[in-house]
Amino acid sequence: MPILVIRDSRNGKVKEISLNRSRFTIGKSDWNDLVLPRKTISREHCVIFRKGASYLLRDLGSTAGTLLDNKRIEADIPLGHNARISLGEFEIVFKAGPGEAAARPDKKSQKGSAPEAANPTGMPAPVMEDGEDVDPFLLVQRKIHGQLFSARELKNVDFDKISDEEAREKTEKVAIKLIREFAGRGEIPKSIDKRALLKAVLDEALALGPLEDLLADDNISEIMVNAWNRIFCETRSDGMILSDKKFTSDEQIINVIRRIIAPLGRRINEQTPLCDARLKDGSRVNAIIPPLAVSGPAVTIRKFPKERLGIEDLVNFKSMTWPMAKFLELCVKEHLNVVISGGTGSVKTTLLNVISSFIPGKERIVTVEDISELSLPQIHVVTLEARAANLEGKGAIHIRDLVKNCLRMRPDRIVIGECRGGEALDMLQAMNTGHDGSLTTLHSNNPRECMARLETLVMMAGMDLPLKAIRDQMASAVHLVIQQARLADGSRKVTHITEVCGMEGETITLQDIFLHNQTGFDRKGKVLGYHDATGAVPNFVQKMRRRGIKVDMSIFKPSHKEENLG
Repeated sequence: MPILVIRDSRNGKVKEISLNRSRFTIGKSDWNDLVLPRKTISREHCVIFRKGASYLLRDLGSTAGTLLDNKRIEADIPLGHNARISLGEFEIVFKAGPGEAAARPDKKSQKGSAPEAANPTGMPAPVMEDGEDVDPFLLVQRKIHGQLFSARELKNVDFDKISDEEAREKTEKVAIKLIREFAGRGEIPKSIDKRALLKAVLDEALALGPLEDLLADDNISEIMVNAWNRIFCETRSDGMILSDKKFTSDEQIINVIRRIIAPLGRRINEQTPLCDARLKDGSRVNAIIPPLAVSGPAVTIRKFPKERLGIEDLVNFKSMTWPMAKFLELCVKEHLNVVISGGTGSVKTTLLNVISSFIPGKERIVTVEDISELSLPQIHVVTLEARAANLEGKGAIHIRDLVKNCLRMRPDRIVIGECRGGEALDMLQAMNTGHDGSLTTLHSNNPRECMARLETLVMMAGMDLPLKAIRDQMASAVHLVIQQARLADGSRKVTHITEVCGMEGETITLQDIFLHNQTGFDRKGKVLGYHDATGAVPNFVQKMRRRGIKVDMSIFKPSHKEENLG
């Protein structure tokens, strides 16, 4: 195993650490593997990574630059035994372990270029990365970005203290200058669009790299980064596709992840290699990096719709019918406790957003979420978000803590983004003690499984309650289960609206009010089917009518008319 010997020239201290990871970042921010807290060190200064049998050194656009054997590097350079890396006031000696390959960089590598054969364009031949050719566009982009922040005009700029517009203006001037210099030396092939190159460099330096164009595309609903050169998208028109967009490296993916989570006060590194976050527009982000992600950093983004969806949109999308919509509006306005059930990607949160809009504006709403996604139109809303632990593993605030706290905030309604654990017990107790009209979601495949799942979550609270007591609480607290499903053709539909009737012995009884009946598929693979009432009238409707509330009873009559909802 290689060893790094680090010497601090300021105080003469020397320490040794083992290079026990395939990717080892160095910088002054505390998320790096080696933290060097000095002004001369950039937040993410450089990285040492393993490729095949060799270890390579890459500068990460540091202000002061990274020197190898007293020569500034501009590209990935193999590290030989006793190679000396200079970072500001620190000197790091790379010592290859027994049996480790110790590559000897040649002169061309020392100048920042990979060994290459002569060619008319002066461009290096595309290198192999993860067994795949890197195209010339990415190579030029990578080289320009490597020199961008070491340029004299940007060296002393504190980007945290200037506006986004000023940062982009300053960076754009330097990027244009570098592109002109590269073009003047014949290092940019004529086939490369310089405007596209400028945009790619600026997106990588200041924004989210290749994700920017994908996030701006309204046809894309979900983005899945499997590797630096494999980005898949779920589109509304063509389903799942492989995008032609690519990152320049795994390191760029990690930098983008950190750029996303930094405003939220979260970190991602080898100690905490996974994270949930959100973008400014509310889109949900999940990120996972090595060592858990063996094939490299992976990112999943579920885009937030730019326009707020309403109940009429769901009807137009044929996710439900108008009688179902009217029934759900009645249930929410009359303070019924509702659980939205569904699998991953079935747009439970979207449905929760829509039906929450039925809550009267004068009522005080407190929302509790792991990552804030709900966007309610009312103004009397308090939004609470859980907090992850810090680097020492302390300071975490879980959803259950927030649910307990929101009971002291005089809420008329409690909306929990998703029940995943013991907070389910606190939610049931709230529903049973004067907080009727509460709403939540949880993962399950049908209303019966929803009850079983809720029971399991309550037991996770660790209160050692008898099973009969748990089911009694569930039967009295939950009035309605809405089952949302993603069907075989990718469409999302409400498949069940089910009443929780009560208990028979030790079994919770359920009654379906509306169902989606699937009849088959058309020639294009679209699901055929229709929504219809079952004919059952919910017990709580009779109670509403006795209180003088007008209910359109015709919505409960089965139509027996098959309608193609594909």
